[in-house]
Amino acid sequence: MRHLDGKPTSYFLCLLVALAIAGCSPKDPSRARVINGEQSRAGAQLAYEHELTLALPGALLAPRMQETREACETARFGACNILGITEDGNGGEIILRIAPTGVEPMVTLAAEGGKLGRRITTAEDLADAVADVRRRQDRLLAQQQRLDELAKRKDITVSDLIALSKEQAAIENELQELAQVSAGQQRRLDTNRVTLNFRSSDGANQPSRFSRMFSNLGDNLVNGTADALERSSYVLPFVILAFPVVWLWVWLWRRFVKRRT
Repeated sequence: MRHLDGKPTSYFLCLLVALAIAGCSPKDPSRARVINGEQSRAGAQLAYEHELTLALPGALLAPRMQETREACETARFGACNILGITEDGNGGEIILRIAPTGVEPMVTLAAEGGKLGRRITTAEDLADAVADVRRRQDRLLAQQQRLDELAKRKDITVSDLIALSKEQAAIENELQELAQVSAGQQRRLDTNRVTLNFRSSDGANQPSRFSRMFSNLGDNLVNGTADALERSSYVLPFVILAFPVVWLWVWLWRRFVKRRT
């Protein structure tokens, strides 16, 4: 079969095959990269959090955690604050807050020589909370302005002036608290919270089952003894009350048997 111009249909078949190959090629090469920091788009009020699991050889766990901590404290990849550090026999956890542009290099540093496992990115919408703080601030500022105007009146009494001063002080304290809340919200919007879970990939730091058992033997013994004593304290009153009843029943039974004999 040929078209009107005389060219074979094989030309169109080759074109279709080329289009199919182009359609099957990956369109989003960024998926293969390490997780990026996130920042709210214009008009959005989103606070981003990342949780990542890093599998490293046991010998690299402690030095890599220390290097990650120093990189944050020295602001190597931008403004960064350590929120928490936890260490255990199988690794540890570092929680930090960093600028969005510093998330990727920080994760790359922490995962160097190991493997990046599970990663979760979540976002909390703070739009309603931010708007509520602003409304409360505007209301308090308007109330503060009215009180200032009343305090300037010449016919105000001393008692009213004292009451106004107390009200002004209360409004000022509340405005300061709202300013701190607003600053915290803005910090969450401008930075990303990152939780790095360091885990051993070769089991070098994992204690054996027997070592864990013996290390917890003392605690288990104390806890078990405490639980047994606590349960006994519930039963002891019933034993004390039941003893006279049982003794009376035995005494009556013996007298009954003696009379019959």
